[in-house]
Amino acid sequence: MNFIARAWLMMISAFSIAALSVQAGELVYNTQLRDSILSQITGASISENSVSILKFGAKGDGVTDCKKAFDKAMKSADKKGGAYITVPAGVYYIKGPVTLTSNVCINLEEGAVLKFAPEPEYYPIVNTSWEGTLLYNYSPMIYGYGLHDVAITGKGTIDGNAMTTFATWKKLQKPAQMRSREMNHTDGGTDIAARRFGEGDWLRPHLMQLYKCENVTLEGVKIINSPFWCVHLLQSENVICRSLRYDAKLVNNDGIDPESSRNILIEDVYFDNGDDNVAIKSGRDNDGWRVALPCENIIIRNCHFKGLHAVVLGSEMSGGVRNVFVEDCDYAGYCKRGIYIKTNPDRGGFVKNLYVRNCVFDEVEDLFYVTSKYAGEGLDNNHFSVIENLVVDGLKCRKVSKAALVLQGTSEQPVTNVRFDNIEVGEAKTGISFSDTRNVGMGECHIGGKVDVPTQVTSKDNLFNR
Repeated sequence: MNFIARAWLMMISAFSIAALSVQAGELVYNTQLRDSILSQITGASISENSVSILKFGAKGDGVTDCKKAFDKAMKSADKKGGAYITVPAGVYYIKGPVTLTSNVCINLEEGAVLKFAPEPEYYPIVNTSWEGTLLYNYSPMIYGYGLHDVAITGKGTIDGNAMTTFATWKKLQKPAQMRSREMNHTDGGTDIAARRFGEGDWLRPHLMQLYKCENVTLEGVKIINSPFWCVHLLQSENVICRSLRYDAKLVNNDGIDPESSRNILIEDVYFDNGDDNVAIKSGRDNDGWRVALPCENIIIRNCHFKGLHAVVLGSEMSGGVRNVFVEDCDYAGYCKRGIYIKTNPDRGGFVKNLYVRNCVFDEVEDLFYVTSKYAGEGLDNNHFSVIENLVVDGLKCRKVSKAALVLQGTSEQPVTNVRFDNIEVGEAKTGISFSDTRNVGMGECHIGGKVDVPTQVTSKDNLFNR
């Protein structure tokens, strides 16, 4: 059964379970849906055919080009039906992408570093995407397309080494960025291969992209110096991201970007990113509507957030996002925003069934922010996004410098069916700002501190004594 067929079957099942809380007459935290999703996430099956990368000529001296060694290892794994490839301690310099194959696990032992060459000429043009538009661009440094049972594990490090080249490109990318969006809007997606970008276009590659892959495990490794987004899960399913560690503070170094993917578990991750920690997406505008694969069934739990935003849904979400759980997470440092849903009338699509429970932040600019007017764009268009069924049960923050709870719908499409319970915010410039909303409920909520019993009247309070 292919990805799309499975998606439809799961969609029917998920909708049936998700509907229970609304049919019951009130919004509740849907643990039944969560547990149903978790039961379907297994990650990769790992081959027992163990072999060292040294057998293929790799040297961990930080100088020798190990590209051919990894290519040989992948070819050998293909012939043998899979491989568990160990990478001992050392620095493995790689001039070009590691292009994965099915039934492969790369295990980076403690002290092992995959250090990629920063020169763009080493990265061929491949089928990929860029900010939600499908196109051809420089290969990600680790790339897998149409694979199954793929894993990268261990205590080692993946170093994009992008400081001197890719990290400097953002100021040059605007013309190609706009050209890609124009193609998205006008060519109908009839020939993605004609959307070719590369030398002179300044569109940065991802550090790691798994595109149309099934059964994936990413566990334990540290990720640093990414050229763009760190881990991009595009149209993939059954993925575990566990115990990853980040020190990725270059430009647009998102931590994990699931896009039009499903059945994903993100747990025990230590984020420290120069952009969003987790950003959930489903394609931009016409490409998102045409492909029509929502990003769905995502569990984020026991994570430690640090970076720009902790968990973001959007803004490229035209295919829709649904069934997202954020549970038992806390802060490892400053975040600009905690939970952030962002869309505008360019996007269409929907965000449905977001559940947040027992999450704690220290200081943020905004704690829980939903906007249908992201960046003030698309306000003359009419692709209004549906945002509904948001349940927050347990959200704490010591200090909010701007707004604690924000809901911004549109008059054409209000934000609908929202429930806040057990909200505790010590300080906030603005506690609540709701506009264009329907059916918003609040239970135990304390913003600006918890009020105790009222004081008793004294003589000083007597108006006649003033």
